[in-house]
Amino acid sequence: MALSDHVSFADIEREYGIREKDVKAVMRYTLKTGSYKAWRKRVRDFGSRRAHYK
Repeated sequence: MALSDHVSFADIEREYGIREKDVKAVMRYTLKTGSYKAWRKRVRDFGSRRAHYK
């Protein structure tokens, strides 16, 4: 779910009980460094454009 651009951290927390910082930690651990950085950039870009995104 975290890789999807259309699922917010609030949705993940509501469904699984995992907080944003924990999702980021899991993603950092499981993704390659470059993939994690690209994902974080995408999340930041979507977050600044639309409030309902991550």
